[in-house]
Amino acid sequence: MFFYLSKIFWFFIQPLNLAIFLLLAGLLAAAFGRRRLAALGSVLAFLILALSAWTSLGAMMLNPLEERFAKPSLPQKVDGIVVLGGGFEGAINLARGGYELNSGGDRMVETAILARRFPQAKVVVSGGTGELFLDGEGDADTAPRLLGALGVSADRLILENKSRNTYENAVFTRQMVAPKPGETWLLVTSAFHMPRAKALFDKAGFPTIPWPVDYRTSGKEGIGLFRDNPADSLQVTTMAIREWIGLAAYWLSGRIDRPFPGG
Repeated sequence: MFFYLSKIFWFFIQPLNLAIFLLLAGLLAAAFGRRRLAALGSVLAFLILALSAWTSLGAMMLNPLEERFAKPSLPQKVDGIVVLGGGFEGAINLARGGYELNSGGDRMVETAILARRFPQAKVVVSGGTGELFLDGEGDADTAPRLLGALGVSADRLILENKSRNTYENAVFTRQMVAPKPGETWLLVTSAFHMPRAKALFDKAGFPTIPWPVDYRTSGKEGIGLFRDNPADSLQVTTMAIREWIGLAAYWLSGRIDRPFPGG
């Protein structure tokens, strides 16, 4: 139930969709002669889009998440690497059978680099299909094609393709791997997603060393207008809002112990 409610809630609350619904409400209000409500809906939609696409608001919201876990020095020995899904274009790969990467593809590239650096380490890819309305191939199903092409042998891979969100990533991966005391596992995911991911793996009883990748901010953006192109700014704002809402929801539901987990 949590999965479905979270997906439905996010569909309505993400900035672009929310602006569209507000514009639609404004048009309906205008059609019924409710000019004040029509103006309010239009103004709110404009503010949402303008702040999301034309300002550095998104980067300023995302940066604290990215700074929460600094990338540590690599340990001498690594028993395994866990990479969370979210790096592939699932719908395209399902149709074409390739391994097209999306904006989070650094997760998979960095995993291949780490796998070559630690040739004895197991590589866990955790990620099924987490969409309600779109058909796509889960990352754990796509990853063997890319990792194999980059020199990671199939016998090193552990594929968890049932999870639909980060909570299930942690729980299902813990069940499959059953890490032993004293083992060293790296957790690879986007830097902005690391606080929630690390907290969930800790809660599931799977100790990991966070290895953040896929940074979206420089940390030097500051307050300003037109610091990035509007499409990227809108994407960054959307990711930041989603991650902060995710942290709050997981904390309120008891799935993580703190609203802003850190090292």
